[in-house]
Amino acid sequence: MRGIIAAAGLIALWQGFVWITQVPPFLLPSPWRVAEALLARWDSLLQNALVTGAEILLGLLLGTLLGCAAALTLAAWRGGRRWLLPLLLVSQAVPVFAIAPLLTLWFGFGMASKVAMATLIIFFPVATAFYDGLRRTEPGWLDLAATMDATPAAVLWRLRVPAALPALASGLRVAAAVAPIGAVVGEWVGASAGLGYMMLHANGRSQTDVMFAALLVLALMALALWFCMDRLLRRAIPWQPDQLTEPVR
Repeated sequence: MRGIIAAAGLIALWQGFVWITQVPPFLLPSPWRVAEALLARWDSLLQNALVTGAEILLGLLLGTLLGCAAALTLAAWRGGRRWLLPLLLVSQAVPVFAIAPLLTLWFGFGMASKVAMATLIIFFPVATAFYDGLRRTEPGWLDLAATMDATPAAVLWRLRVPAALPALASGLRVAAAVAPIGAVVGEWVGASAGLGYMMLHANGRSQTDVMFAALLVLALMALALWFCMDRLLRRAIPWQPDQLTEPVR
């Protein structure tokens, strides 16, 4: 109910701003105009939303797999950290908007370039969060493992990885929130379908209400993805605390 009330309040403020300022519809349409565009173009919005959703989910899957693999490699291979850590940083030093045309040139105007863009954006938060969790294992547990003469592989898979799962969960939540960015940026550079492609064409035709309708659908998709990811992680990692508790006095 809090989310519904907050959304209703924002829509009311939006409508009030349009009424008071009398801003032209091509600059800022009213919520009613956006709702009309949403109902009139629902078939096109649904078709393009399916394309963008597939790109987001594939990018999320590939980015998560590559990020986890990179974090495990950094944690297990001490000598490789000198080479892999700079590459990890360089992957984020270059703006994604700068390499989007290159990805489109290499992978074409189809879904592959958008999935690659989403993968690049998702890769960094997953890799850094998981690697940070692998590094911050409780020292007492590591001492106990050394006392029991545990092998490095056993320490990694039976101790470090389970202890790092809450950190990985935080990285996955961030990845779910930023996943739509990569797909939409790729569609803006060059595409034949998708919500970003639809927004770009609507902008060129000054159909601002259609742009807002596509943006609304994209926002709802991002919220649904984040809440599904959060619920899945809560079930997969039940020992992760949900909130800070007050200290006992």
